[in-house]
Amino acid sequence: MSEGTRTLHWYAAYTKINQELTIKKRLDHLEIENYLPMRDEVRETSSGRKNVRVILIPHLIFIRTDQTTAFSLLNEHGLNVVYLKDLETRHLLIVPDKQMRDFMFLLDFSDSTVEVINEELKRGDRVKVIKGPLIGLEGELLRIKGHKRVIVRLEGVVSVATSYIPGSFLEKIK
Repeated sequence: MSEGTRTLHWYAAYTKINQELTIKKRLDHLEIENYLPMRDEVRETSSGRKNVRVILIPHLIFIRTDQTTAFSLLNEHGLNVVYLKDLETRHLLIVPDKQMRDFMFLLDFSDSTVEVINEELKRGDRVKVIKGPLIGLEGELLRIKGHKRVIVRLEGVVSVATSYIPGSFLEKIK
């Protein structure tokens, strides 16, 4: 099957505890595009301060491939993951490309401007950031701890909130 005929999608998959990096290395070795949300943090240790890479969302990795390859990763390559399913269709949950790009942009942008929100949130206005370092980001406007934040929600997977964004930086999406 030629590269042009395969439809690539982002799939979210759960891993076993402490298996995220092992799974990522296997996918990298197989040349399968993937995204494991991580950031660098400074930690105090007995030998002083150390820079460490921290996994932001434990037990979760995103894999960009076609459906046939997604299943062959399990069956032929023995990848130990469980794909998230769409609750209505019972098929593999596909994360839309634009949502995934916004999600990666937000998580990769800054250590201090994001926090992972695990509880399901009440839906707010759809907004687009029109000024500042997060320009182009689309999401929902919500108040968390009294501050305006933009939420990027991967439906059925996870939601991520920006730090405070001034209202003048936002434009409502009709």
